[in-house]
Amino acid sequence: MININKLKDLSPSPLVANIFTLVDLLRQRAENQPDQVGYTFLIDGENEKETLTYRELDQKARATAAYLQKYCAPGERVLLLYPPGLDYIVAFFGCLYAGVVAVPAYPPRPNRSLLRLRAIIADAQAHTALTTTSILSNLERQFSQAPELENLAWITSEKLFNFPASAWQIPDINSQTLTFLQYTSGSTGNPKGVMISHENLLHNLHAIYQYFGHTAESRGVIWLPPYHDMGLIGGALQPLYGGFPVVLMSPLMFLQSPVRWLEAISRYRATTSGAPNFAYDFCLRKIIPEQMVNLDLSSWQVAFNGAEPINYQTLEQFAQKFAGCGFNPNAFSPCYGMAESTLMISSQDRRMPVVTKMVEGSALAQNQVIPATSAQTSVKKLVSVGHFIPDETLVIVNPETRRECQEGIVGEIWVSSPSVACGYWNQPEATEEAFAAYLFNQVDGEKTPFLRTGDLGFVSEGHLFVTGRLKEMIIINGLNYYPQDIEWTIEQNHSQLRPHCCAAFSVEKSGKEQLVVVMEVERKSWLSLRKTANSPGENEEGRKLLTSIRRTVIKNFDLDVYEICLLKPGSLPKTSSGKIKRFVCRQEFLEQTLTAVPLPTSLPN
Repeated sequence: MININKLKDLSPSPLVANIFTLVDLLRQRAENQPDQVGYTFLIDGENEKETLTYRELDQKARATAAYLQKYCAPGERVLLLYPPGLDYIVAFFGCLYAGVVAVPAYPPRPNRSLLRLRAIIADAQAHTALTTTSILSNLERQFSQAPELENLAWITSEKLFNFPASAWQIPDINSQTLTFLQYTSGSTGNPKGVMISHENLLHNLHAIYQYFGHTAESRGVIWLPPYHDMGLIGGALQPLYGGFPVVLMSPLMFLQSPVRWLEAISRYRATTSGAPNFAYDFCLRKIIPEQMVNLDLSSWQVAFNGAEPINYQTLEQFAQKFAGCGFNPNAFSPCYGMAESTLMISSQDRRMPVVTKMVEGSALAQNQVIPATSAQTSVKKLVSVGHFIPDETLVIVNPETRRECQEGIVGEIWVSSPSVACGYWNQPEATEEAFAAYLFNQVDGEKTPFLRTGDLGFVSEGHLFVTGRLKEMIIINGLNYYPQDIEWTIEQNHSQLRPHCCAAFSVEKSGKEQLVVVMEVERKSWLSLRKTANSPGENEEGRKLLTSIRRTVIKNFDLDVYEICLLKPGSLPKTSSGKIKRFVCRQEFLEQTLTAVPLPTSLPN
């Protein structure tokens, strides 16, 4: 059992030594630094902007809270539907100030599925929603399709502008009070809302502050979605904790032109910024030399990289490409975390070189860690995600025997710390399974339970290396997708497919995680598709089906499909009890042993 607290004795952020809630934190900032600009939002991703000082945020949060306290009971769940921007931050703190539980969600795009949003509303048992007038106007057109939306009491931010902040009543909250529900699931009607308390947040914010070496002189630039844990906690709450300013922009502005991210870092002399691995790769592929002429990245001290597998080649190539712009490769801070542990579980120490380990790939597939050299074949270069955060115990466990693994053996990562969330909202069985794990020689109730991360890894010389996922979560572009959600959605929309005979998983191609879907077709459809098996390019029926499946996935998940395989009835690998063997499906796909119809599966976008 490993417990490394090498940074435990570092001082906390100024002014926050004796706070117990985020309400205390913002009130303290507003009192001591009232005119400091805490948040700047780049509306167009470049020059057009709006700002919030700590005094303004406190005043608007009190006005929002006063309105909510008039209509909502303490502890009630309130849905937040906002585009990225300062209104969202005001609404979030308004919920905290009111003593209600915020439920962040992203507004569905026009003509996109409402299944996930409806499932969240039902699970959270939300009766009230905060949003903007424009978003509400768009949603009202879909009320007939979604009674859950129509039945909500809608409050627009515009209604709150003139509401008196003086009417606010200090809520009866403490460190154990829930702040928000972080939903991690999708659209099958069984989402999971991770319950985050004030204590969880403050402990994790303190760990981030320490490991990233933040000070009041730090400056942040963040484009990450604010309704996900990294964007909300790492992007919006960490700067408040540290008392330093942050410049925000919409993820859409980054995706339209990734150079905007680096230009903002250069213009505002940011010291801390980051994103999942795909964003660095995106910059490599899309930013041309002419756009780099005036970039100055010499101020960038912490370039965190987390939320999905980290590719060393991406880090190396990014450092090489932007070396002429002043980028220091030691700024890279690989990290690891999850919503169930608030955010961060481990991180590389600031300004230290990235630590890697070369291991035999074939041995790793058998959960063994055997050092390798570059001259060997089947070598995998792994990136350390750093040391464990203060007050955290991390154990590598055999998930079947629940015994601690010996050194050199890959196992499931279990963690215990004050950052571990309070469980899943209204799901006691799932909470018991994920948040109340005990080692084989532990006794329930006598020792601290562990969080089962569902991720596989090992520890070497105090560094954590994540090698894969025990659970079947799909992580692409920094976002989590449950395969069951994708499979269920496809099956509901295509009658030619056999029910409960679909498997979704990810594979690594060209350094990126890509989605693959394999599924059985009904016997009649199989026979029809086989008629033109010898001339797949002319198989119009198959092409239409593949195009339809791809559009279904894009519409519901904003996710493209790398490859689709249509299988012979009865050929999808399953257990004797009928459960889909997704890992076996993935292996057979890679080995090209699936019984599939030869079709033009890699369709143009």
